[in-house]
Amino acid sequence: MLREFSYKQFGQLWSSDNGIEEGTLLSIAENIKILFLPKNRTVKVDFQAFTLQNDALLFINPNVKIQLPDTAQNNEVLLHFNRDFYCIEIHDHEVACDGILYNNVFEIPFIELDENQALHIRGIIEEIRSEMQNDDSSTEEMLRTLLKLIILKSTRIWKEKHKLSEEQQQSDVQFLRKFSKLVEENYKTHHMVADYADMLFITPKSLSKKISLLSKDTPNDIIKKRIILEGKRLLAHTSMTVKEIAYHLNYEDDAYFVRFFTKHTGVSPTSFRKQF
Repeated sequence: MLREFSYKQFGQLWSSDNGIEEGTLLSIAENIKILFLPKNRTVKVDFQAFTLQNDALLFINPNVKIQLPDTAQNNEVLLHFNRDFYCIEIHDHEVACDGILYNNVFEIPFIELDENQALHIRGIIEEIRSEMQNDDSSTEEMLRTLLKLIILKSTRIWKEKHKLSEEQQQSDVQFLRKFSKLVEENYKTHHMVADYADMLFITPKSLSKKISLLSKDTPNDIIKKRIILEGKRLLAHTSMTVKEIAYHLNYEDDAYFVRFFTKHTGVSPTSFRKQF
């Protein structure tokens, strides 16, 4: 199910309708996504498999690869939209496309739902399904409002999960989002914690202290993991040579990149590629 409003796109796919197949995912690879995942279902995100005990929402940026296993129980729902449909319309950074749900280098952004929350989200998803059938002047804005409601509720749940106090929320969430965005924009060219501390106008020690509010990983761990993830994506999904990948990630010495990749993954880049 896809609606287009001039250059704006919004779609809803149901696995029960055979709508979330690999070919379909490739066709909407550049869109931003939200996946509703029923409890005890498995999804593979990039190179990790996850099975959650509760219903959950997964927030997916364009570069993230997801894969759903084929089973008889297909109850997943995927919402997808381009930046023109939602991102440029929203001025509240907390629930926009650069909010914490879509700029989070600390963890895979799953929002686990309790029974009441899941019931409410399912209701919104059903409203979206119904609204997709309408064709009047308010349809576009109604779909955007329902989408924003899901993101807003999920952001609130995320804050509660991480036990950020009301006083902390505004400044700390903004800081964590800003650090995530900086890593995502600069990991190819800036590999040192001091680089990001400078961009944030704080000391490396202060940066580590702030990041510890949310993650067990240090800023250095987070930066290195993002580099490794991109290396894996390029090895698995492109024909670039290891030397080209090293250069793409700003490692002039490809032998150093091979040692770095092998140390952090347990396998060499060539061995990792052979798995795919």
